[in-house]
Amino acid sequence: MSTPRTLLALNWKMNKTPTEAGEWAKALQEELPQTDAELVVCAPAVTLSLVAAHLYGSGAGLGAQDVSAHESGAYTGETSAAMLKDVGAAYVIVGHSERRTYHGETDAVVAAKARKALEHGLTPIVCVGEGLDVREAGEHVPYTLAQLRSSLEGVQPGSAEQLVIAYEPVWAIGTGRTATSADAEELAAAIRGALREVYPDFADGVRVLYGGSVKPDNIADICAQPNVNGALVGGAALDLRSVLSMVEALA
Repeated sequence: MSTPRTLLALNWKMNKTPTEAGEWAKALQEELPQTDAELVVCAPAVTLSLVAAHLYGSGAGLGAQDVSAHESGAYTGETSAAMLKDVGAAYVIVGHSERRTYHGETDAVVAAKARKALEHGLTPIVCVGEGLDVREAGEHVPYTLAQLRSSLEGVQPGSAEQLVIAYEPVWAIGTGRTATSADAEELAAAIRGALREVYPDFADGVRVLYGGSVKPDNIADICAQPNVNGALVGGAALDLRSVLSMVEALA
């Protein structure tokens, strides 16, 4: 199987008003060079329509940061997979550590959201990763793989392109601390092995991303690892110059 195309997923989190998001996307559309990497902007739900309009023709894709596990109905404040698909999203982040921590999302909820995304033709970016206490105890590999297996319960993509896994060590998110490229590869390789057990027909083609204080000066080294197929970028995703520098570094 050929090497999966590198994916650079930009997670804006709760940043940028619709006006700011539209201006940013328009500037990206004007300045994004041709690249072998796939770039996806994961914007707040309220900005998705504007971002989609301004990204048109740029080659960059659109993603959401969360999705409801429910189809529709009396779920105030939630956004359905059908809504995200209709506005032009192709990807959706599920199970980000901030959702797990601040909103109490369990592995079962994450799996339900991933299943719902797939039902509507969205590719879920399923996030897994350990906290500092788990890392320091040396339990990061078994912890993360247990979380992965539970978060993929009943998730049945039809091909490698329909699933992305993001390894995000919680202790490295927004802290300035970054796992080494060797750390990223250790977990990515372990995740790949677990995926082979669940999806033996296409596990080697599933993209495994690293997320956690990714910047222009470390992205190339991290993504050069055999089992790392891109990055889920947080803080550095907000600055257009940083994004263009990361695209250049991946080239």
